[in-house]
Amino acid sequence: MQIPKPYCALAASTFLFLLSPAWAQAAEEPAINAANTAWMLTSTVLVLFMTLPGLALFYGGLVRTKNVLSILIQCFTITCVVSLLWVAFAYSLAFGDGGALNPWLGGFHSAFMLGIEPGTLKGTIPETVFAMFQMTFAIITPALVIGGFAERMRFSSLIWFGILWLALVYVPIAHWIWGGGWLQQRGVMDFAGGTVVHINAGIASLVAALVMGRREGFPETAMPPHNLTMTVTGACMLWVGWFGFNAGSALAADGTAGMTMLVTHIGAAAGSVAWMLIEWTRFGKPSVLGMVTGMVAGLGTITPASGYVGPLGALVIGSTAGFICFFATNFMKRTLRVDDSLDVFPVHGVGGIIGTILTGVFAAKALGGVGFAEGVTMASQVQTQLLGILATVIWCAVVTFVILKLIDLTLGLRVSAEEETEGLDVRMHNETGYNY
Repeated sequence: MQIPKPYCALAASTFLFLLSPAWAQAAEEPAINAANTAWMLTSTVLVLFMTLPGLALFYGGLVRTKNVLSILIQCFTITCVVSLLWVAFAYSLAFGDGGALNPWLGGFHSAFMLGIEPGTLKGTIPETVFAMFQMTFAIITPALVIGGFAERMRFSSLIWFGILWLALVYVPIAHWIWGGGWLQQRGVMDFAGGTVVHINAGIASLVAALVMGRREGFPETAMPPHNLTMTVTGACMLWVGWFGFNAGSALAADGTAGMTMLVTHIGAAAGSVAWMLIEWTRFGKPSVLGMVTGMVAGLGTITPASGYVGPLGALVIGSTAGFICFFATNFMKRTLRVDDSLDVFPVHGVGGIIGTILTGVFAAKALGGVGFAEGVTMASQVQTQLLGILATVIWCAVVTFVILKLIDLTLGLRVSAEEETEGLDVRMHNETGYNY
């Protein structure tokens, strides 16, 4: 028997109608984006590459021969310890939902990565990849801090400092800015870590340098880098790795990541050239140490702005970084005589502050940026950026000071004068970096 066409149409439309909710639900379910995931896996490797071997070699070449191994083992140890803590609780507290406490801290729902499976997503990428990517940021930040007290902290104290500082300083600020906390809700723009990484590390290094005091002989005794070849090699690795640091923070292989990579490179080049020109003008000769330091200053300064500004903004921000960080470094050492051993505060701290402020300027569409949120002006955004800076500086300075004093009262922060004179490599690790 042949069914009339009107009934066939009615049956088909009814069948489709009954299925449409399921179809709609399936269409709305997020799926893994292979391109984004591949880029984030690559970015994660690049950011870890910044610490090991990049930062380890950069810092290792800057210290004296008798302390080179101490820097390498400190970077390696921080990488291992922070990785374990990140899995145990730090990731959950930084990026989890803290319920009523969420403006200030996340919860323990993802402690030990419970509930995170291969198919669990963060946007369009596996949450395992997102957690690992953020872990590399948590690793490099306390690793940067060791430059403030290089050549004079006890190894056991370094381990406890890393544990407490990650838990009490890095994790809360990361949640405030990136994990849905109160500063993110207020609209602070920090694309890849101007506050969370660079201001945080810079302030902690300054506090550590002040609490621990100067190295024996500083500033009367010259303490030049023992191996600039090692330092430049590490600096080159940092430059390459920084593309994952900044462009990876887009969390996607898209136009934002592409622009971020471009402005990151411009910022590095501009900072390096600006430092070189100032040094050449003042001292008659450019130095390789000056060029790589200017590069790092340019990279640290463009970091918070990298996903929000265009090439013009990057050129101005990078050049400004090279200029201001050069004078900040000289002012710290020659005028204030603060022994921030490897210039973490004047490069990363000052650079992070400059970049975070200028993000509120060069994000404007008229200057080639992505623009501000609806109803937000340049002036109000700069005020918001200043709020983020102030909150980061105060929290980091106070808590870092307390941590250092607590460790000093229990374990003792500093090696003895005899140990410092002989060198940390032999006295702390019974090894030497070079066997002549």
